[in-house]
Order: sequence, then C-alpha cells, then structure tokens
Amino acid sequence: MSEVIGSSGQIDARLQRLLGGDELAALRKRLRRRFERAATDTPIEHIRINGLSDKEHAALASLLGRPQRYANSLQIDVRLVDAALQRAAIASSLCGALEQLDGPIANLAAERLREEHFWSRVIEGCTHPDLAGFLRAPEGIRLIKRLAGPGSKAIDLCRGAECVLWRLPEKGIARSQLAAEVLGDAHALDNGEPVATIVLAVWRRRARRPGDDETTDLTADLEKVGASEQRIRDVWARAGVLVNELARPALFLNLPIEASEGNSWHDGEPSYRSLRALLRSPPSWDVAGRKVFVCENPNILAIAADHWGRDCAPLVCTEGMPAAAQHCLLSQLAEGGARLLYHGDFDWPGLRIGNYVMREFGAEPWRFSVTDYIAAVRAVSNSRHPLQGKAAEAAWDMALASAMQQHRLAVAEEALASSLLQDLDGRVP
Repeated sequence: MSEVIGSSGQIDARLQRLLGGDELAALRKRLRRRFERAATDTPIEHIRINGLSDKEHAALASLLGRPQRYANSLQIDVRLVDAALQRAAIASSLCGALEQLDGPIANLAAERLREEHFWSRVIEGCTHPDLAGFLRAPEGIRLIKRLAGPGSKAIDLCRGAECVLWRLPEKGIARSQLAAEVLGDAHALDNGEPVATIVLAVWRRRARRPGDDETTDLTADLEKVGASEQRIRDVWARAGVLVNELARPALFLNLPIEASEGNSWHDGEPSYRSLRALLRSPPSWDVAGRKVFVCENPNILAIAADHWGRDCAPLVCTEGMPAAAQHCLLSQLAEGGARLLYHGDFDWPGLRIGNYVMREFGAEPWRFSVTDYIAAVRAVSNSRHPLQGKAAEAAWDMALASAMQQHRLAVAEEALASSLLQDLDGRVP
C-alpha cells in the first residue's frame, strides 16, 4: 500500500493541511486501523467514523466536499475521496494519503495469510512424524513460534530437532556427544537451548501414556535454563541419552539375571547400578512372571537385607520419586515381565509417588490400601507425625486419601517394616 511521495520526499502541503498535524493524529489512526483490517480481496467502499471532534469532522467534510455543519459521526464514501485526491494530484487514494503522512499501512489479513502459509510449509517440510504431529498441536506451534521469533529461524530449528529425533532412542550415548555428532556443537542440546527444548517436548509427548496428567508436560519448564535438572534428565534417559549418568544410581537387592550372565546380584547385599550401566549394558533380567517388590525408602531395603540376606525376595528402592536410573531399571523390569508390587510412606508425597510408579510401570499396591493404613495407624497409635502439605488422591484406592484426611497422621514406611518383611521371604514359592 506504500505511496510514492515525490522526488523531493516532501509531503504535499495541501495534504498536510487536510489531514496532517497532531490534532488529527487520532483520526488518522482510526482510519489506518480500518485499512489494516480490510479483507485482502475486497476493496473498502465505505467507512463510518463515530465520536468525531469539531476539527475531525471539519477535516472529513473537506475531503468529501460537504458543508461544515458539525455532526459527531460521518460516513465516508472511500471511492469518492480517492477520486477527489487523484483529481487534485494530492494522492492516489485515501489509503495512500495516510501512508504519506504516517508511513506504510500493514494489511493484517494478508500478513496472517502469509504467516499461515509459512507455518504450513514448516510443518509440511518435517519428515519426522513425531515432530510433525507435535507442530500440528496448539502447544507445539506456540512453542516453536516463541523459540524461533520472526523470520525463518523456525526452519533451522525444526531441521536440527528432526536430525536429533531420527537418532532416538539411543542406547546410552552422552548428550554432549549426540549434540556434537548431529549438530556440530557439543552444547547445542544443553538445558534451555532451542533445539533441546523442542526435542524434549516432542519426546515427552511421544512417551505420554493414556491417563497421564497433562500438567506434567515439560513444555513450559523446558524453555528455562533453571528448569528441574532431574525432570529433564529423566526425559533424556527415556530416549537413551545420558546426562550426568552417574547421579542417583538405582538401589536393589537380589534381582535375578539370566544364568548366562551369572548370578552376581543375588548375594543378599544391596547393589547399585548407574544409569550409564543400565543403558549401555542392560542386564538380562530373569524376572518374567516373578514378583519384584518396590519400596520407597532405602532403610527398608537395608532392613530386608539384614533380615533375609540371600533369601530375600527381589526388591528395588525408588529412593523417593524415581530419578532417571530408577525409572530405567523399573522400565526394564516391567518390560521383562516382572510383576511389580509397590509400597511407600503413608503421606501425601508417598501417594504421589505411588500414583507415578503404578501408572508408569503397571505396578500393583503392596500393603498400601485404606485397610493397611487404618491398621498402621492403630499399630503406631503413639505416632505424632501429622500429615502435612497438599492432599493427593490414591488412584489405586479412592478411599485411602479420605481415611488419611480423617486421621491426619502420616505413617513412615519404616514403621511397617515387620509386616513388609513377612512378604519378602524369598523361600516361599
């Protein structure tokens, strides 16, 4: 819509008298807004302007060749104004006159159409189905727009993310090595980097299972360098990528492995396995059809080792909310056909951990029902540990949270060690 002003670059003095000056700036802004919002394929024929001041009415009346009798509204026949401006050689149109006075007028409809076509090309250019599906979702396109900003950076970000996604899942590669090999920069997948943010968001969406809480999605957090290191490490671990792979190794007792690999972890002593080892050299767990007990607190595993030793049933400890190594180990056991049985603290964090373990790995509750809680409260009647924090529901027993709110007491897992030990006698078939 730009208008050629002339070789001197000066605005016509007559146009300046008709519509220029600060007193008519608000009127010009309202007229410009109408042209900005015009449809791309339909010319504007009429514009009605309400709430006119004396000076604004006088200016429009002069353009229209009407009497100066004041009215607070006026309908402008744009074609007549265009013709009058052309005859006077002031401007080619009303839109052109406004552009001479205040600069080019953007056509918002045309810009929206161009933007839609651009993003359509970005999505259609993606060959990785998970990335294309993510970008077709509202949260996906919002994320890439925030990361890319204006311009064609979105294409480069998508191509980089796509190259990384085609490599996943890996089998225990270091994140820096993956970044260097695929993107040519060992830090290109560090926390907060745009390509890393896209890859993690896509992988998290890909790994989401039916019934997962939508609020656990990382999309918002992943754009911040200060996002939870543990949560980010967990997502990378699910993709077989190691970030700080020696942190929080998985703790377990008497987990059986295939005879071809020996029986070194069935000696009655607690053992650790790092995320690095679990991903790079995954053991052949001999757990198909077997019960594997899962506890929340390391003390339970130590007590079981002291009491049963080599005769203890297979036992894994989450050490609170499972981190990357614990998640990897439990996933391997579940995929190996183990029947996972979970017990934790009778408090609100314990219920949240229980929800996670049962949802993620198909675990069943182990002495972790409302009946078990009421029995525990009676057994530890002298307990002075009130429930604290925000309440949580137990997805496996809808009556449990109500009973806990009624008694207002937390029961630590260690207080129930004697009853848990009964189930851990590995000599019982």
